[in-house]
Amino acid sequence: MKKNEIYLVTGATGHLGLTIVSQLIADGKKVRALALPGDKLNSRLPSQVEVCYGNVVDPSSLEDFFRVDPDTDMYVIHAAGIVTTSLEYQQIVYDVNVKGTQNITDAAIKYNATKLVYVSSVHAIPEQPKGKITYEVDHFDKNLVYGQYAQTKAEATQYVLDAGKRGLDVTVIHPSGICGPYSPTNNHAAQLVITCWRRKMPSGVVGGFDFIDVRDVAAGIISACKKGRKGECYILSNRYISIREFFRIFEKLTGKRQPRFMAPMWLVKIFMPSYNCFYKLKKRTPLFSTQSLHILTTNSLFSSEKARKVLNFITRPFKETLADTIRWFKKEGVIA
Repeated sequence: MKKNEIYLVTGATGHLGLTIVSQLIADGKKVRALALPGDKLNSRLPSQVEVCYGNVVDPSSLEDFFRVDPDTDMYVIHAAGIVTTSLEYQQIVYDVNVKGTQNITDAAIKYNATKLVYVSSVHAIPEQPKGKITYEVDHFDKNLVYGQYAQTKAEATQYVLDAGKRGLDVTVIHPSGICGPYSPTNNHAAQLVITCWRRKMPSGVVGGFDFIDVRDVAAGIISACKKGRKGECYILSNRYISIREFFRIFEKLTGKRQPRFMAPMWLVKIFMPSYNCFYKLKKRTPLFSTQSLHILTTNSLFSSEKARKVLNFITRPFKETLADTIRWFKKEGVIA
């Protein structure tokens, strides 16, 4: 243990990254955030944060971010990444999720980081048969998962674990579906809340996912900086929430009636081409895509038992998460 410590956070202006930074500042920690020059979200960072401009895909821009005094313990939290539910290949997704993670990992080795905590995803873990619980694995293969996002996360996760074999102290975190307050409006969980508030959902769909509060994920990641075991992975999940249950909880919290009909997937897929065409004409991101519908029908039973034992990971009720999210969007003026 050295005299001082500092937390270096990538993706600090994102939903999860900002929550991590805010919790660290509230705990009195010294925080340095990697921010993209000109990013309009940089203004959201707390004033106590030391902002360092750079880009994870440009190794030369990371030098100032990683430069700390020799007597300082450096905890690197790599939360930068691009989440996509599109099945179309996107070069930027690969560059940020894979090459960016490689660059951060290599820099952590070069600058003798005390610890690297990498935020992966449950989607990097191969799906188990229906009804079987998914636990942590120790090897990742992009060919065993579906969709570019999952594949990039699997490839990046394996690179981080391989760096652990080279001596770097690494811990990997696999969150399930992150939702909660402090969210920008462009992620799918936020869009679902806003759409339900405006009563724009013609029907529900048969399916669901494991949703977890962003604040609980942030707390688990911060705990992993000190308690996470070297070379180990931890699933941070809550419980399965069906779309039907989501509607029921939302209706009880707001009094706004939600759809009763849950369309089967075969029916939804018939209307997907016209649905996507509508959103393309409106130049808006669709709430559902082929990939997101696939996710809603996959096995979403995850075990967070390991994280609860080692990281003292705890979760709050989903009703509280949804209530706080609605309250946040009201405060921000997103919903009336």
